[in-house]
Amino acid sequence: MKIFNTMTRRKEEFKPITPGEVKMYVCGPTVYNLIHIGNARPMIFFDTVRRYFEYCGYKVNYVSNFTDVDDKIIKKAMEENTDSSVISERYIEECKKDMTALRIRPATTHPQATREIDGMIEMINKLIGTGYAYCAEDGTVYYRTRKFRYYGKLSHKNLDDLQSGFRQLQVSGAEQKEDPLDFVLWKPKKEGEPYWDSPWCKGRPGWHIECSVMSKRYLGDTIDIHAGGEDLIFPHHENEIAQSEAANGVPFANYWMHNAFLNIDNRKMSKSLGNFFTVREILAEYDPQVIRFFMLSVHYRSPLNFSRELVESAKNGLDRILNCAENLQFLMQSGKDGSDPLSESGTKILEGAAEYSRQFEAAMNDDFNTADAISAIFDLVRYINQNVNEGSETALVKGLYEQLAGLMDVLGLTVEKQGASDDEVRYIEEMIEKRAEAKKARDYAAADAIRDELKAKGIILEDTREGVKWKKA
Repeated sequence: MKIFNTMTRRKEEFKPITPGEVKMYVCGPTVYNLIHIGNARPMIFFDTVRRYFEYCGYKVNYVSNFTDVDDKIIKKAMEENTDSSVISERYIEECKKDMTALRIRPATTHPQATREIDGMIEMINKLIGTGYAYCAEDGTVYYRTRKFRYYGKLSHKNLDDLQSGFRQLQVSGAEQKEDPLDFVLWKPKKEGEPYWDSPWCKGRPGWHIECSVMSKRYLGDTIDIHAGGEDLIFPHHENEIAQSEAANGVPFANYWMHNAFLNIDNRKMSKSLGNFFTVREILAEYDPQVIRFFMLSVHYRSPLNFSRELVESAKNGLDRILNCAENLQFLMQSGKDGSDPLSESGTKILEGAAEYSRQFEAAMNDDFNTADAISAIFDLVRYINQNVNEGSETALVKGLYEQLAGLMDVLGLTVEKQGASDDEVRYIEEMIEKRAEAKKARDYAAADAIRDELKAKGIILEDTREGVKWKKA
């Protein structure tokens, strides 16, 4: 398995710190509103990375935080005349709902910044004690950026070039800084803001320190993979490295992974441009599986353009796979019990199908190339369609179905029929049987009435040579 490491800018063979285990930290959202479609890309992709590691037999400790104290959260709380914790807890729950809809599995740990303040104070104290940080007169604590000799090694930025250019590192009260590039570790409270007691002042932590502390607590001083969107490379991840390595004296992460931006109709997503969409808004238009499939259809390091046309194309592609799976399910249900051993020809077909799993794995082993992995699944679907028919052995059909379902599951996609309860399925099947009886009696008006009744309830019937199939509209 090879991973493109942002630090070295090349693909490197993955070698875990502990054999058979992966320690992975993915920066999560700031919870002041519903997550937007751009947030969904790293969530979906790195969830897929985790799933593939587990498919390969690794035990994965996957940590993804919620930033629940931030200027945006505080502003929202003031607008609603409530406490910032009310805002953050509300949107943490809403975020989890969207994650569930997109089949993003909960992290091993979802730490929250406000519950890790003691650890942040401890690390800041250590940085002050070793000379990497200092306290200004008003109680603000700054990190001495130039003291960390490797600053810029992730973003490949030069400190001298940064001094005039990167306003992200500037804050109010910057005149207190020893150097314009120094960044905040702790800042004094303002009127109406949440705060915590510290040795320096009543206040709250800077943004960057939280991930250094939470990664250390839940994964250790050095981790295998640190990941997030490419917008986090600088200054957030660069500052995390400076804090963590100065405090712990060892490398922070062995591999750095970053996904590229998502654009809307070839433009950067922006409320001012009117092309800003929350996940909730998109899911009102499209099945969550379609959105997940769309997100994985492009390599994660390539920019992804979100448009209705491209999503519809992804929907059509996903339908091809799901239709194949549905055909296999139908043949399994209508065939024999499948207990007989496979014939020689059936065994050869299964052996031939295994080649597509190998292609899928080769794609995923090459820097998690989900686009090529999906191509391997399409090739498997084509192979299945060419080699399976209504006379195929049930054991063969079952084996091919399990292979297809297994590969899709790695991508976080399911080939099972969605959205129908057991009672609904029984009702649909009874109606299909009544329709068949009506057609046999040449009562075509009754048969059409049954079809129309089901259609009105969102159930589409399809007459195929294998029999009648149904799906939700």
